[in-house]
Amino acid sequence: MSNLLSQLKAVTTVVVDSGDLTAIEQFRPVDATTNPSLLLNASQLDFAKPMLKAAVSYAKAKATTTAAQLELACDKFAVDVGTAISKLVPGRVSTEVDARLSFDTAATVAKALQLVALYQENGVSTDRILIKIASTWEGIQAARQLEQQGIQCNLTLLFHMAQARACAEAGVYLISPFVGRILDWYKASTGQDYSSETDPGVVSVREIYRFYKQHGFKTVVMGASFRNTGEVLALAGCDRLTISPALLAELDQMQGELTVHLKDNGASSAAPAQLSQSQFRWALNEDAMATEKLAEGIRKFAIDQRKLEQRIQQAF
Repeated sequence: MSNLLSQLKAVTTVVVDSGDLTAIEQFRPVDATTNPSLLLNASQLDFAKPMLKAAVSYAKAKATTTAAQLELACDKFAVDVGTAISKLVPGRVSTEVDARLSFDTAATVAKALQLVALYQENGVSTDRILIKIASTWEGIQAARQLEQQGIQCNLTLLFHMAQARACAEAGVYLISPFVGRILDWYKASTGQDYSSETDPGVVSVREIYRFYKQHGFKTVVMGASFRNTGEVLALAGCDRLTISPALLAELDQMQGELTVHLKDNGASSAAPAQLSQSQFRWALNEDAMATEKLAEGIRKFAIDQRKLEQRIQQAF
């Protein structure tokens, strides 16, 4: 019998959640995702150090002010890491928009177009990348505009059905509901332990997956932010799962027969009326976990983006 990772790959598209080329080469996923935290870690690895210096040189040649140079160098570094990753995966690489733009639709669109242009300079076509955006109302509306321009998006920091619904209604290509961070909040809030079946993060992603399939939404569901292999296996059959190298290594060593928990049985009912902005905001407001984890996630990505800027600034 093959190991659980091999069986999982047969029913779910496996994505590596890493900016480490060695890990990506080892596990040979279909896609790969990055974020400011992963890029910050990657900036300390040997393969990325020349990219960091090259990004600074590029920015100095292209931008005039110090602030513009630093911003461009960060974007160039992210894209160059993504370009290197794209050579190791047959599918797509997700590159994240600066989290500090999460409440500015126009600025998010502009940043996405900048990232796409940098990828095109590197010879990476638009169909090989996903622009990663936080699932705020403003972020979702930016994604709506980008999707209409043929630029597909990955909506991240997703903790609530209202976010999932709004993304699908906006025609977003893919969402990344965060399993482990939901579990973190409930464990801290209740003091309870949860099994894979009662794990609130697992329950949330299963609910979103079934809602999408029931109503015929085409948006891809990619579970993310896993704390253990039990969470991963409990979502076997999900469209995609983005998994850290450490958990992939564990799954690679695990034997047994995989149980497929999620299956697409086709649409069975019409989609409900679209959420308005006020309905979206009220639904999030009513859920303390979703409100807190969305805000915390944006803050943490912004902190790591600033740390990355500081590291790049040292190379100027």
